[in-house]
Amino acid sequence: MSEITKAIQSICAEKNLSYESVLETIETALAAAYRKDFGNKQQNIKAKFDPEKGDIKVWDVKTVVDDVSEENLLAAQEELTARREKAREENRELTEEETADLPRFNIKTEIMFAAAKEIDKKVKIGDVLEIPLEIPGDFGRMAAQTAKQVVIQKLREAERNMVFGDYKSQEGKIVTGIVQQIEGNRARIDLGKISGIIPPEEQIMKERLRPGSRVKVLILFVDMTPRGPEIILSRSNEGLVREIFKQEIPEVGEDKIEIKGVARDAGWRSKVAVASKDESIDPIGSCIGQRGGRINTIIEELGGEKIDIIQYNEDTKQYISNALSPAKVLKVELNEKTRNADVFVAPDQFSLAIGHSGQNVRLAAQLTGWNIKVKEDGTNNEVSSIDSEENTDEIVESENKEAAPVKNEELKKSDKEKTIKKKKVKKAKETKEK
Repeated sequence: MSEITKAIQSICAEKNLSYESVLETIETALAAAYRKDFGNKQQNIKAKFDPEKGDIKVWDVKTVVDDVSEENLLAAQEELTARREKAREENRELTEEETADLPRFNIKTEIMFAAAKEIDKKVKIGDVLEIPLEIPGDFGRMAAQTAKQVVIQKLREAERNMVFGDYKSQEGKIVTGIVQQIEGNRARIDLGKISGIIPPEEQIMKERLRPGSRVKVLILFVDMTPRGPEIILSRSNEGLVREIFKQEIPEVGEDKIEIKGVARDAGWRSKVAVASKDESIDPIGSCIGQRGGRINTIIEELGGEKIDIIQYNEDTKQYISNALSPAKVLKVELNEKTRNADVFVAPDQFSLAIGHSGQNVRLAAQLTGWNIKVKEDGTNNEVSSIDSEENTDEIVESENKEAAPVKNEELKKSDKEKTIKKKKVKKAKETKEK
């Protein structure tokens, strides 16, 4: 093994790159160096390097095209300029279809048929012709500097592409990272090879991320930018709940239990609908675990977010009833055309079915895909999942309208007694001073 091969392998190990990609980078650098010292801008240089022998071979690579006269090329250039000017006046860009009929010739990458025949008599139009080139002597200092810059740039690009491909394949999966720093309202997470960003809309509102702490995040999407791969992470996406369930509950990871749906109010509560593919497995019991061990682990991972495990049912009425848990439902009436569901509950279950700020009914609606209207049996009180956030406070107040005046009277009486007591103390103090 030559010293050059060892050096290439060392770079591969350090940068976690393939041997072929590093060798290709070196060959690109050698082609740039040849063009700098011995070539010209009209050549499409290709270099081949043998790291064992240290040999270099160079070619000018051209594609064979039809012959075009110089007069036709000049006329085509003038016509192209005229068409571009017309398109500019119409305030638009010239399309490729509008220029497809014009003859064209790229002297760097193409060679005309007549000239190609002089090099190889068997050549045909469309063939790729590799014309061997000589290396007159050693590369100069400037060419070596050019080659070095190309190597550095290409290795960086290869490294970026490898990182991009690695994380792009993990979109929708969760990874563990370390909170690196908080930049305004964005959190930067160190993932090892690269860092990702949790934008404010993907953070849990009541969760405080502290630099140095470990956190599980969902890879929302990965994009390649001029500055390298950009990774957007999430702590609030419902996909995070799905993936944590797969990690923490073996039956879900092994696809014995299927997650039918997830509805989430990040940081507060999630509803997860599950169904078993094996009749011998209890989906809810498996998710909760012995003494709540499994579900408690998930709750800790989500920063204390409450999790409701819902039994999925093919019967829509039963599924909606289950989704409104922990409230007990009396009956459900469906309108298939509008996908509206009227759910009737006992008076003592009305507030429970709605939930704090309408949270329970909203999550149930998200989970089932139905607009749910909770109705108190025997009264006119009702709350829809659409406007539950606005009307919930009014409903709760109406439920307590009999108790509220009593409380107000007690407060008024208490305040009056305190005022009288203060006046007596003040009067006694003034008398004592006199």
